[in-house]
Amino acid sequence: MFTFEVVIYNEQVRDKLREGLHHRTFKDDWGDSHYIEIRADDEDGALHKARDKYPPEDGFVIEGISVV
Repeated sequence: MFTFEVVIYNEQVRDKLREGLHHRTFKDDWGDSHYIEIRADDEDGALHKARDKYPPEDGFVIEGISVV
């Protein structure tokens, strides 16, 4: 089992902030990159866990992933 650092932000929040608005569900700070630690057996497993918790259909974008 490894610890991966996943860099993620929300594109919908960024779009709203560019328009001077706020997203109705997510806080403004999701417009910035977040560094999330995820434990998994491999990178694919970490990406799967990240996408389950932060679904692309909700606007989340994974910028990068690395082993910590």
